[in-house]
Amino acid sequence: MASAAAPSVQRDPQTKRLEPNADLASHTAPPRWTLKRLVAWIEGQFGQRLSRETVRRALKRLGFSWKKAKALLNRANTAVREAFVAKLQALLRRTLGAEPPLLVYIDEAHIHQDADLGYGWAPRGERLWVGSHSPGLAAKVSFYGLYFYNTAQVAIWDFPRANTEHTLSVLRRLREQEPTRELILIWDGASYHRSIAVRDLAEELSITVLPLPGYSPDFMPVEALWRWLREDVTYHHCHATAEELIARVDSFAHAINTNPMVVADRLWTKTELDPEEEKLRIPG
Repeated sequence: MASAAAPSVQRDPQTKRLEPNADLASHTAPPRWTLKRLVAWIEGQFGQRLSRETVRRALKRLGFSWKKAKALLNRANTAVREAFVAKLQALLRRTLGAEPPLLVYIDEAHIHQDADLGYGWAPRGERLWVGSHSPGLAAKVSFYGLYFYNTAQVAIWDFPRANTEHTLSVLRRLREQEPTRELILIWDGASYHRSIAVRDLAEELSITVLPLPGYSPDFMPVEALWRWLREDVTYHHCHATAEELIARVDSFAHAINTNPMVVADRLWTKTELDPEEEKLRIPG
């Protein structure tokens, strides 16, 4: 790789990150600095050929570590997120009162019947094989995941797909379970959440809806529920039928509900912003 291909960078002493120089466009993605790329860049800039291990040790001494990148959604609006946090904190204080509303987070996921592949223990030198019935990408079930914040309990309801019709069913089912209590839902801005029919039914059922700010999945604890479900249900397990998948998801939900403390810990609810993270967002 030619040395000119790697943009010049400088090390920010405060954040310990490799920062592109100011002459790069503000929307340019930062370079992916692998050891291979760094070895080539050092040789091109300084005429010194170093081994990858030498570079790795130098990075360690400088306070760097090899880590998986995390997406920072630049289209999220910090002012809108701050307004949401203020509403959420006031709402959470109400859940501690004498007649608290029931706060319910709702999110949807499409779970495939085929196995998700993850890490697992296997004899050294042998490949870890996972059997598959090859059900295909189309073989999946849509689930509505509900997290009842007050009680640290979950419900996972299966539907053929996530759409307006089935979202209406979720609202009715939720109100049937809680016929008199004040209900407050938090969910994202999916089109079927914003449909006129859903808004009208929520009003008819006296269900208050608090939408998440745009591009802010970090405020949705049910995202952690889906990761947990995949770890326990679909990692290394291929489901031959949709019925088998639904039954195992149902068993999973019942099992984790026996320990609300673990549920509350795994489905941790974000209630404040990280100023250092917010200032990294690139507007527009």
